[in-house]
Amino acid sequence: MQERIWALLLLLLLLLLLPPPLCGGPPDSPRQELEPERGPLQPFDLLYASGVAAYYNGDYEQAVRDLESALLSHRRLREVRTRCARHCAVRRPLEPPGAGPGAELPFFRALLERARCYRSCETQRLGGPASRHRVSEDVRSDFQRRVPYNYLQRAYIKLNQLQKAVEAAHTFFMANPEHMEMQQNIENYRMMAGVEEFQLIDREAKPHLESYSAGVKHYEADDFEVAIKYFERALREYFSEDVECRTLCEGPQRFEEYEYLGHKGGLYETIADHYMQVLVCQHECVRELATRPGRLSPIENFLPLHYDYLQFAYYRVGEYVKALECAKAYLLFHPDDEDVQDNVDYYESLLDDSIDPESIEAREDLIMFVKRHKLESELIKSAAEGLGFSYTEPNYWISYGGRQDENRVPSGVNVEGAEVHGLSMGKKSSPKIDRDLREGGPLLYENITFVYNSEQLNGTQRVLLDNVLSEEQCRELHSVASGIMLVGDGYRGKTSPHTPNEKFEGATVLKALKFGYEGRVPLKSARLFYDISEKARKIVESYFMLNSTLYFSYTHMVCRTALSGQQDRRNDLSHPIHADNCLLDPEANECWKEPPAYTFRDYSALLYMNDDFEGGEFIFTEMDAKTVTASIKPKCGRMISFSSGGENPHGVKAVTKGQRCALVSSEIGSSIWKFLMQPS
Repeated sequence: MQERIWALLLLLLLLLLLPPPLCGGPPDSPRQELEPERGPLQPFDLLYASGVAAYYNGDYEQAVRDLESALLSHRRLREVRTRCARHCAVRRPLEPPGAGPGAELPFFRALLERARCYRSCETQRLGGPASRHRVSEDVRSDFQRRVPYNYLQRAYIKLNQLQKAVEAAHTFFMANPEHMEMQQNIENYRMMAGVEEFQLIDREAKPHLESYSAGVKHYEADDFEVAIKYFERALREYFSEDVECRTLCEGPQRFEEYEYLGHKGGLYETIADHYMQVLVCQHECVRELATRPGRLSPIENFLPLHYDYLQFAYYRVGEYVKALECAKAYLLFHPDDEDVQDNVDYYESLLDDSIDPESIEAREDLIMFVKRHKLESELIKSAAEGLGFSYTEPNYWISYGGRQDENRVPSGVNVEGAEVHGLSMGKKSSPKIDRDLREGGPLLYENITFVYNSEQLNGTQRVLLDNVLSEEQCRELHSVASGIMLVGDGYRGKTSPHTPNEKFEGATVLKALKFGYEGRVPLKSARLFYDISEKARKIVESYFMLNSTLYFSYTHMVCRTALSGQQDRRNDLSHPIHADNCLLDPEANECWKEPPAYTFRDYSALLYMNDDFEGGEFIFTEMDAKTVTASIKPKCGRMISFSSGGENPHGVKAVTKGQRCALVSSEIGSSIWKFLMQPS
């Protein structure tokens, strides 16, 4: 057993001796001395606690000072740890073990020297022992979720500093996109301060993600020279961020299976156990760096895509050697990608006769990165087998997350010619839609009037129908609603979950039937609630010509009532723009199918009961959550139905007078229903 652990440690040593990727920037010179900070750095957790206390005491100026200082201290602490790690890696390199008795001593001596270098460097730059800056998991989580910015935006509003309030609110919202109240706050602040969209600043934005997004934007505009500049900058920033991410993984670890201080494992077992936790964390940095704030899922194929964009951009500006380098770099991740293989052959055919194509290799920065990543993977798998812990290697580079452009060729070269030369003209494969998109099936019931289809509503999988309810049924349902609805029902008891200018009340089908059987409302009327929900489900299933049965996911009667005295100069929405089964991200033009969104929903339907109110129009928008593509005025018996994904962002305009009531229903397909109904 001990021999196996020692073999793992030798493999670990090879990893530690492997030089970092070049694009991370040159390491600090051995002669470079790190300058001490001016005065000791104050622990960010103490500053945070002081700022929160000042906020609740109404001392908003002190709250702003302490919270801003806490954020600065937190940022500076990360910088110090990263710089000290790089500094000591150069000043105190690890040495391979020798042979014979005491063979491991040179390695452990170097290890001790590096530890002493770390402690000395951090103490010098922090102005005191690093132990002062250890914080609780709760505080660490608050800073990861950007909670200090929530306090800051409120404090800045109290101080009438609107621009800073907008920045703080936007920064918080970027990491908490499901926070509807903050989204509304931002809109309110922008209107108050006259802030334009381009002035919205994410103070915690990751430079490599910002540069990548800018590169994609310029690439799609055929501005290839500028796109190259941003993609190359994004790579430099990525590798720099990778160094910081890996360094922060070297902090204290959590040992879930036992109390660390009480653990009785031997030297090698303890070292291996601790290091495996560090290494798994470092190995996961590729996922961390590809994940936008507030998201659970990374951008698919993120790092390889940089080289995929670059290979074609360099081709378009005539730099064929660099195009070839980047194409070969992409193949390090996906060696079987036929499109890029064809492009490699084509780029080689464009080189000058004086250049040997075999001499052009993949980008050196990536060669070292991939080599280290593969070695880490081998080590973790070997350790999992030898030390008895479970580990499954994730698929870090999903091949279908490719560029979605047409690989256009230079002017003067036709498509057929490009294909002959081997330059791929096709799009890279993308995930297929899991159902056929059809519509126009029978409406099943008499008197229902077809109004608009998807094309007329400027979207996909949309339909507007009238006369789904009669006037008498609308009155009866409205009467039931007044007898069973509770304030905040369906919104965790919140009276005004989306806007402070309206009161929200709701009730479910189950509650209506329960009240009916108890005699608190007429059973016939309660049964009508259920029957109408079932009618809507059947209409949706039939009109969209679905191959599987739909089942209720959620059916809710909801009324929105305008609050008197709060309607002057309203500029908010009754329900902010959203999608029903994914988290809408207007900045990235994406909709992330992950919790807390109801990812299992397939179709939605809204059935209106009245029109004696002002405002309250239902609207569809583009993915930017701003460009309105269709607006629908509710009235008795009108039903709007649509697929629940990111193709149909929607919301509700402000109800400025009266009460607006609707029956809201969400359905799921039979495959998901069967999965949810499986016994646990």
